[in-house]
Amino acid sequence: MGPKLIVCGAAGRMGRRILSLAIEADQFDIIGAVEKADHPDIGKDAGIVAGAGELGINIQSEYPPGGEVVIDFSQPEGTDQTADYCLEQKAALILGTTGLSAKQHKKITEASAKIPLIYGTNMSVGMNVLFATVGKVAKMLGEDYDVEIVEQHHRFKKDAPSGSALTLAENICAQTGDYLDGTFTYGRSGKDAIRQKGTIGIHAVRAGDIAGVHDVIFSTLGETITLSHNAHSRDNFARGALRAAKWLAGKKPAQYSMADVLGLK
Repeated sequence: MGPKLIVCGAAGRMGRRILSLAIEADQFDIIGAVEKADHPDIGKDAGIVAGAGELGINIQSEYPPGGEVVIDFSQPEGTDQTADYCLEQKAALILGTTGLSAKQHKKITEASAKIPLIYGTNMSVGMNVLFATVGKVAKMLGEDYDVEIVEQHHRFKKDAPSGSALTLAENICAQTGDYLDGTFTYGRSGKDAIRQKGTIGIHAVRAGDIAGVHDVIFSTLGETITLSHNAHSRDNFARGALRAAKWLAGKKPAQYSMADVLGLK
């Protein structure tokens, strides 16, 4: 049996898929499924809620002792509690929650001195290859190419733009040195909304049940190159998170990344 696993946000869209695929993979000892105290699925069998059959573990608001690795894709409101539990138990943390505050980002960074953790805006293998690629492409193309990022997600997503869109933009900035903080343009409107040179446009679409689409557009006079990632379902995010959890369990305290998990560095 593998490391003792706790899934936070266990009754949410991502949490259910993580639990279901973890049960299917049979590489973890699942000891906990955590949700907010007022969730209607509190007290129900986590496996049944996930659509994977009876697991023998009920969804609860309290973290069970003894967790070795925690996966949290819930809401920012629960991040502090998850981090505190991992620090207390010396458990590894896989955090995929987006929309964190500056204070929470600081807390996660400080926690990495005491526990191994991965904070990633997107855990899919393909998306992390794109993260590692966009900056190199931007550097090769040069400043004559305008950069626009368009992201699409389901109607229920709260934060905009997506954390992945911001990561793409930040990786371009890090590789090229051509863009500074504050040069992102979030959508355009008005009668005089002409594109400003040296900026990256970031645009958010919210519709239906789109799992996640990200297009990075590099365009100049005469040609356009588009790098695109299309998530067919949430399963690729869940599989990436489980792959990261298996890799991270037992590691020394530090803030790792999916690039470390995938050997992209």
